[in-house]
Amino acid sequence: MRIWLLRRQLLLLLLLSGPQRPTRSSEVGSNNPRRRQEVNRLHQQLLDCLSDSFHATNKLIGVLNMHLGCKLASIEMKRDGTIKENCDIIIQAIMKIQMELQKVDEALKEKLEPTLYRKLQDIKEKETEKIAIVQKVISVILGEATSAASAVAVKLVGSNVTTGIINKLVTVLAQIGASLLGSIGIAVLGLGIDMIFRAILGAVEKTQLQAAIKSYEKHLVEFKSASEKYHHAITEVTNTVKRQMK
Repeated sequence: MRIWLLRRQLLLLLLLSGPQRPTRSSEVGSNNPRRRQEVNRLHQQLLDCLSDSFHATNKLIGVLNMHLGCKLASIEMKRDGTIKENCDIIIQAIMKIQMELQKVDEALKEKLEPTLYRKLQDIKEKETEKIAIVQKVISVILGEATSAASAVAVKLVGSNVTTGIINKLVTVLAQIGASLLGSIGIAVLGLGIDMIFRAILGAVEKTQLQAAIKSYEKHLVEFKSASEKYHHAITEVTNTVKRQMK
């Protein structure tokens, strides 16, 4: 009799309580596979953009060293460093490049007549005309005159478009380095999804995980755009040089 009463009370409790709602921890757990996939995808895209920026910067350094007599050192991704450290490597390299280009720009401004110098900044002026203008004084600046050197000067010094693209990349890299992503190590980018996910959990608080993912999404949109334009601009420079050397 007592056993029957206990069973009846238990049944009533189950009916009154209704279906159990999943706990918050189980909800988070059920989202983990999707989040892991998302984090892995975003990491890979970031790595691709960083690699492209390193490659394009080294390409530009090679052109400047060969044709403008610069002595810039190539850069290498720091595989055991953080995202911020690698962003800073590219930023510092670009700043050194800009310093060299500024020297050339100042020399052109000094050697050319004001009207000719203004033509270099005029986007309506033909590129061939600009190269011819620079060719008149490039030997005085560099000690030798080559059409390839003049083309590099025109593309990088006489183009506000190229300057704007380079400045935009620097701005985006600085923003990424200062964001939640900055402290995450580059080394995890080539690891498995679970390892990457654990590394991010180690770099940010669990409550910040969703914010970190949103940060990736926001910055990657800008980074991909800036990186692609930067890569395209450098390719334009190298292609122009190749045409001049034929």
